[in-house]
Amino acid sequence: MPPQRAAAAADSPRESVARVGGTDAGGLVGLVLAAGAGTRLRPLTDVRPKALCTVGGRTLLDLALERVAPHVARTAVNAHHHANQLVAALAGRDIHISVEQPEALGTAGALGRLRDWVDGSPVLLTNADAFYPDADPVAELLAGWDGELPRLLCVRGADGRDFGDLRYVGTALLPWWSVGDLEPVPSGLYEVSWAALHQAGRLELAVTDAATIDCGTPADYLRANMVATGGESVAEPGALVEGELVRSVVWSGERVAAGERLVDAIRGAGVTLNP
Repeated sequence: MPPQRAAAAADSPRESVARVGGTDAGGLVGLVLAAGAGTRLRPLTDVRPKALCTVGGRTLLDLALERVAPHVARTAVNAHHHANQLVAALAGRDIHISVEQPEALGTAGALGRLRDWVDGSPVLLTNADAFYPDADPVAELLAGWDGELPRLLCVRGADGRDFGDLRYVGTALLPWWSVGDLEPVPSGLYEVSWAALHQAGRLELAVTDAATIDCGTPADYLRANMVATGGESVAEPGALVEGELVRSVVWSGERVAAGERLVDAIRGAGVTLNP
């Protein structure tokens, strides 16, 4: 495969939609994207990076690292918003940390900054805030991939903003030719690469039927926790719960007083949200 980002489009561009199943491809390195400011999740992300918000008692960062670890030789995490907290959370682990300052670089920029670290390898990319409760989406995505074209995990029933009726859900396989010339400047992969590749018929969209949740809003963050626990409330270690919790999440350092009843709520960052 020649090392260009997008070939000239054919007369009638084809859409390459893969249904997962087949054999694995090796030689991967992993990148967990954790630099975002999490603006839709504020005020929770005013005190924590989104990647350190917990689902079912575990941080989104740890869940993301766990899903890529069996498939890659080494892993990197990028950081920007509350980067010091992410660095502390990863202390002592064999993880490469790419701290982006003074500004976040976006997905394409993050890969550009890590060009020397990637060093010619294909990349397994995943968003820290993507939660997959049902199955291993990486194993599904890897199945049958020959390493030639970028492959994106998608679900049907989207609103047309991504790829027609398919929506990208935060995990992708990227051959080196598709990332090797990215620059370390603020930029998104869709804008600088994926849109043109899709138009040229050089992007595989792997459709999954597995449940996927983008933990980007308080409502979806609460929903992810309830899916993870089967509807049981979650109180982080260090939370003081004297009252009653119903389908709720309470962060460390927060209190639910005696006689208080939280229903379908998140208590964290000094506030109570009922999304």
